[in-house]
Amino acid sequence: MKNFLIKSYNFSSSWTGTIIIVLFIIFFIAQAFVIPSGSMISTLRVGDMLFVKKFAYGIPTPRIPWIEVKVLPDFNDNGHLIEGARPQRGDIVVFRYPHEEVIHYVKRCVGVGGDIVAMKDKKLYLHPKEGNEYVLANYSDDKIVEIDDKLWIVEPFKDKHPGIHYDDNVKNDGSQPRQLFSMFPYQIPEDEFFMMGDNRDHSNDSRFWGTVAYKYIVGKPWFIYFSWNENFEIQWKRMFKTVEFLETKIKPEDNLPNNYKEGIY
Repeated sequence: MKNFLIKSYNFSSSWTGTIIIVLFIIFFIAQAFVIPSGSMISTLRVGDMLFVKKFAYGIPTPRIPWIEVKVLPDFNDNGHLIEGARPQRGDIVVFRYPHEEVIHYVKRCVGVGGDIVAMKDKKLYLHPKEGNEYVLANYSDDKIVEIDDKLWIVEPFKDKHPGIHYDDNVKNDGSQPRQLFSMFPYQIPEDEFFMMGDNRDHSNDSRFWGTVAYKYIVGKPWFIYFSWNENFEIQWKRMFKTVEFLETKIKPEDNLPNNYKEGIY
């Protein structure tokens, strides 16, 4: 046993051992990710640097970081070496952009396969695949509306996730994309997910380019290991916090910047 421990220590101390250990962690456990845009303000901010839990939804087919070269073939034809749980409604998910998979996005899953989603007057409507009885059993009357014999939940995630918000300056005056205000009912295909940013009026998400198949799912934000703002000031109160912790501790004064950047990002 002692010889094994000595050999293990010597191996891990070598350059070869260090590289193998680091790659193992990146491939199967955690990978660093930097929030690239303001689409998840105020839950996640530009300048947040976090670790992604790679095993949250199975183990994605390993790729060499930065150059995005696959180490192994996609044996299961679903983007995962080991298949796992699927994202649930309300989860914040890191995934590959379906139309250019070397790009990573982070958004909130607002619908799963079989659900029907719609937008009306800048509000999200959800009819879960479980049907009307599920809606009645799990949501209060003030959140439910009936349309064409289906019960819909209006803004099902805002109460639990206070970072979700709309920009009052974005109005339906013809100058903004239609998808921000309305969307015909859409049934999500099986094993696919409808993603939206918490910064709803400025998020480039499934309203514009469609659903995300399981094969593109990478993982779940774990915790922030470093954060700074646009002035390169360290945001100490965000460091070493999980996303779940930040969501429950959001305060009005911490919520939004004084002004928004225009556009969809």
